[in-house]
Amino acid sequence: MPEELLVSHCAPTLAGLKTANLFSCSCPCPAQLAQEVTRLNKQLNSKGVCVQVLSNRGKRALIYVYRPKRLEKDLNHPDALCFLKQCGYQNGCALDLVQQLQEKLCESQDFPHEIGLFLGYPFEDVQGFIQNRGCNCRLCGYWKVYANECEKKRLFEKYSHCRNVYCRKWTEGLSIQRLTVAG
Repeated sequence: MPEELLVSHCAPTLAGLKTANLFSCSCPCPAQLAQEVTRLNKQLNSKGVCVQVLSNRGKRALIYVYRPKRLEKDLNHPDALCFLKQCGYQNGCALDLVQQLQEKLCESQDFPHEIGLFLGYPFEDVQGFIQNRGCNCRLCGYWKVYANECEKKRLFEKYSHCRNVYCRKWTEGLSIQRLTVAG
């Protein structure tokens, strides 16, 4: 997994602006990917960021980059807890819930849309996406928006600006570790 993918897809998380990001990458060799994830975690865990392979199917892997402390706070919100329970999750800490998400991804062909909660998406948008089956959104950006579109448009602009700055800094030679804000 090239670090460039991590910077490009996860800049808001690395910058501490967002709870988590998710991206897919080619994975011709799972053992090599596992080594790369271990190496990245050695660099980033001290800054409050974790990298995890959520699933690995065929020649593609789904990579989850997240801030555990923020995730714990997000998933402990009463609406999120209740909703996740309705989706079949058992109570537990955020890491337990990530493990349950990983199991759902591996066991099912269907994509668990509650994953938005694990990415720091607002509850009303995750719920709106599921209720509307991905249709009728008010704004489409980093996720589909069903409420407060003006506020989310500004947030998307902030994320895009962050991504642009991080990609530029990466090409100028700044390391992943230097780009990652401690949190």
